[in-house]
Amino acid sequence: MYAIIESGGKQFKVAEGDVIRCDLPGEAGSEVTFDHVVLASKGGGNDPAVGAPIDGAKVTGTLVRQNAGKKILVFKYKPKKRVRKLTGHRQRFAEVKITKIDLP
Repeated sequence: MYAIIESGGKQFKVAEGDVIRCDLPGEAGSEVTFDHVVLASKGGGNDPAVGAPIDGAKVTGTLVRQNAGKKILVFKYKPKKRVRKLTGHRQRFAEVKITKIDLP
């Protein structure tokens, strides 16, 4: 059984037991529900249910941890003007472990 969910403008293919990285607020150990299920399949040769979103389908998971990714350096430079600027950025993310997929 798998589902394709949408969170934060991105789509993720998930199954029970998967760990995904998405942009969510919350504390570690809290329960998260994804209501925007775009596609879901029970497997075994059945046709998948498609909708935008599917009525009554939801995916639940637990928030494992909040963390930040690797630092990305951004260097802005204008030649012949003595303008140089170096900044860094670390994108925040939340790891969510999928525990249950409910289909109508």
